[in-house]
Amino acid sequence: MTEIQPPKRVFPKAKDDAVVAENITATPQTQDPAYLLAYRDPDFLLRDDLRPVRFQLELLKPELLLDEAGIGSTFVFYGSARIPAPDKVDAIIEAATTDTQRRIGERLKAKAHYYDEARKLAQIASEQPSADDGKRQFVVCSGGGPSIMEAANRGATDVGQESIGLNIVLPFEQAPNAFVTPRLSFQFHYFALRKMHFLLRARAVAVFPGGFGTFDEFFELLTLIQTGKMAVLPIVLFGREFWDKVVNFEALVEEGVCSPTDLDLITFVETAEEAWDVVEAYYAANPERVFRLGRGALKKPAV
Repeated sequence: MTEIQPPKRVFPKAKDDAVVAENITATPQTQDPAYLLAYRDPDFLLRDDLRPVRFQLELLKPELLLDEAGIGSTFVFYGSARIPAPDKVDAIIEAATTDTQRRIGERLKAKAHYYDEARKLAQIASEQPSADDGKRQFVVCSGGGPSIMEAANRGATDVGQESIGLNIVLPFEQAPNAFVTPRLSFQFHYFALRKMHFLLRARAVAVFPGGFGTFDEFFELLTLIQTGKMAVLPIVLFGREFWDKVVNFEALVEEGVCSPTDLDLITFVETAEEAWDVVEAYYAANPERVFRLGRGALKKPAV
């Protein structure tokens, strides 16, 4: 008896119908925007009423593409868009025209080495083996912009690996840095959806000195873990001098608005090697959360 192979689908694909719809006879009816296919009508999709649909699209598009790219987990990098690479900082100081600008330039210079540390940590994370299922682990993920974000994506490129950039539309230009992998370069309208994608696959987070944006991302992460909405994961803070100056963590405990154990969620570090040791120690102490890696364990950074 001949085996029957039924067709996989009986309805045309949306993209096929879209092609047909573009080649229709021009009449007053077909030329009116009302006749456009709903999913091909940008004015309709941008209506306020369609905000829930746009939320879903911004959630779904990166999720599908990251899954198709075989990315199982990420190492997220947060940090300032203003800290320059060490080889560019002197130019900033030389361009200063006031004492205030010069002082700021000197403070940026004091933090410029974190660009190199972010780059080195990204190299280490990017060289981690894939899991037994072939999914890549600790793929570098940044906000896709300059400075610390650029350093993270650059570190992955240094070792021939892909990295993710999650950009956002801002009133001023915010283009992806040159080291983000093009097929993993995403743009968001909604901050909320962007921050969700930072953490959906995150299995370690590095937080470098930064301003309001970095604070927003960092404290939302802490809040999600503190309230039990997200599992604990290693969080490393680069630059204790900076963080102690701008945030009095101990005062939060002394004032009774944070538990002493909440401070255990973060670990201060200064170097990429220290940061990776924290990640490795965390997963050694929590074997139930370790990925089944194809080569057995997390790779130690080269000395």
